[in-house]
Amino acid sequence: MTKNQHYPEEFKIEAVKQITERGHKVAEVATRLGVSQHSLYKWIKLFGQPAQDRQAQASQTEELRRLKAELRRVTEERDILKKAAAYFAKQSG
Repeated sequence: MTKNQHYPEEFKIEAVKQITERGHKVAEVATRLGVSQHSLYKWIKLFGQPAQDRQAQASQTEELRRLKAELRRVTEERDILKKAAAYFAKQSG
């Protein structure tokens, strides 16, 4: 496959299983499948845990992203209100 080839999720999961469940070495699996060791290590990190754990982690990541966006919005609103309060304090003073 080409350098920037996108592999199906099933392919990645099976590659990870060869390492995590069957005890094959990363270098061996990488050579046999024609993928980089770097890709295999990333796939192990991503698919090396049970699907339920991956789903929970994805949910937490999504919630964190949502909360950061909300925090950014609320911080901007607060800064605008501070500037408005300072402006009106100066006008009435």
